[in-house]
Amino acid sequence: MVKIPSPRRLFRNRSRSTSSSSSSSAGSSADICAMVAEHEKIEWEVRPGGMLVQKRRSPEEDAAAVEVILVRVSTGCQWHDVSIEATATFGDLKVMLSLVTGLWPREQRLLYRGKERDDCEHLHMVGVQDKDKVLLLEDPAVKERKLRSTTLAQLMGVPCHSFIEV
Repeated sequence: MVKIPSPRRLFRNRSRSTSSSSSSSAGSSADICAMVAEHEKIEWEVRPGGMLVQKRRSPEEDAAAVEVILVRVSTGCQWHDVSIEATATFGDLKVMLSLVTGLWPREQRLLYRGKERDDCEHLHMVGVQDKDKVLLLEDPAVKERKLRSTTLAQLMGVPCHSFIEV
């Protein structure tokens, strides 16, 4: 692996405005620092022809780089600790919770930081980190349907009474 002696030479200031206000210079220095920090994460290699390129990763290294986080899920009075990949979606989390709680994924509502999250949102994009708490609620519409079906089943279970006695 070859280290570049001065990464600041690689990045030039993109804003070439003539105004020299203190806010624009502070913003440009922050951009440069962000670019340098991003550059430090990238690994470089020199190919046999002398070309400097970004280092390739093997599939094994990519699999090892997958971060697994522990999410604490509250279902009212119970807590469930679920291990899941940081790049998974809330839909994937619902599927894992269905194995633990017995609720189907369509019957679940997940709240994180006070907002209900969609199934397609990724955990790491929303900001879920290791040992964060997520609230699991049962969908009120599904709960009402279950209540209606149980009361209907109880009514249907009562045997018919004969009105005429012989």
